[in-house]
Amino acid sequence: MLIKPLLQWMAPAGARAQLSVLIFHRVLAVPDSLFPDEMHARRFDALCRWLASWFNVLPLDEAVARLKTGHLPARAACITFDDGYADNHHVALPILQKHGLTATFFIATGFLDGGRMWNDTLIESIRGCSLPVLDLSSLGWGAHTLGALDDRRTAISFLIHQIKYLSVAQRITATEQVAQLARAQFPCELMMTTHQVKAMRHAGMQIGAHTESHPILAQLSDVQAQQEIQGSKRFLEQLLGERVSLFAYPNGKFGEDYSQQSVDVVRSLGFDAAVSTQWGTSGAGDDLFQIRRFTPWDHAKLRFGIRMLANLKNNN
Repeated sequence: MLIKPLLQWMAPAGARAQLSVLIFHRVLAVPDSLFPDEMHARRFDALCRWLASWFNVLPLDEAVARLKTGHLPARAACITFDDGYADNHHVALPILQKHGLTATFFIATGFLDGGRMWNDTLIESIRGCSLPVLDLSSLGWGAHTLGALDDRRTAISFLIHQIKYLSVAQRITATEQVAQLARAQFPCELMMTTHQVKAMRHAGMQIGAHTESHPILAQLSDVQAQQEIQGSKRFLEQLLGERVSLFAYPNGKFGEDYSQQSVDVVRSLGFDAAVSTQWGTSGAGDDLFQIRRFTPWDHAKLRFGIRMLANLKNNN
């Protein structure tokens, strides 16, 4: 297969090197019928096998340091996870270890030890609702038929679009109101515990900050943004007993989710680098506080390789 030679040509070592950074959120133990495209153990195992054979997978802090000095190896890549889901510890970690790979896990600290992100409250409300029709007219969001999986996906997509860019307090209120109307039961162990975060670090994984409550940073004042970012950094540093040098912007789209002011706040708090969700790769001279990331979701090895090559081509 020509994938590896092409990667070598498009992402050589040294001054012309390009860093590919992959982003994940969850790795489920088994496929989810409601979200069949969500990453699960079997797919992640295959993906890790391909990455290990084609790329030089580095810890993100090492990759940042080598990118800065022009000493990245050829075919350099990093693996990252956002939010801090418990399946990162239960499912993803053993697979990474099996393939001899390392990853960086960005933790939204306010959800550790039994917390739940607003979108998961929403998803589980719709998943677990036994009503044939969920009437949200009192909230201004109409009535939603929930007879089939496609109906539930449509309802979830609609509600996420309505709620995503509300303030943190408004998002919590809105999702709690939906949950009450749906009369659903919720899993209480979706996110990692502090013990599991420490276990991940002990296993050789890297831990980065991801704010406390996963807000839209572009909507916050500089003071509020600093509190969110610094709060997660301090929490993790106290938990792990070491400096936390890496940060991930929640949602991660520049201008929509975070701003130049957000970048300036992150830089001022003493981080070494930060990652966005802008697709592409990062090379010499690029902003280390807006490192690009993406995820190729292809199931087949060849298509996965072609997607990785296309992502490199975007920056060459």
